[in-house]
Amino acid sequence: MIDPQEVERIAADYTAAWNSKEAQAVASFYAEDGEIIINRGEPWTGRSRVQDMAAGFYADVPDLSLTCDDVRCSGNHVIYVWTFTGHDATTGKPLKIRGWEEWELNDNLKVRASRGWFDADDYARQAAG
Repeated sequence: MIDPQEVERIAADYTAAWNSKEAQAVASFYAEDGEIIINRGEPWTGRSRVQDMAAGFYADVPDLSLTCDDVRCSGNHVIYVWTFTGHDATTGKPLKIRGWEEWELNDNLKVRASRGWFDADDYARQAAG
């Protein structure tokens, strides 16, 4: 069983990693063979691919700022609820996107699997202005 206070620390550090604008810092929270799937898309498997995923978000939203809105845990399963703000790189339009990740943590408290969710249609509407 994972200590809920430890999970809150991990969530705070993960938020700080996103706000560092360093894709490698984000990827460091994942197991070497960890993966993330966003909105039932193709999996980003392996730490280097998770780094690519984060770099893609930074390319799309260069001034991305993430907040952690809530964290819940049960055993090694964690729900990380977030909001990010910033501006679309192409249109310059402001963005405020809410979503969450569902994590399965391994024994080393690294993300083994993450399922991320956000409203992609709302994202597209905001980016278009």
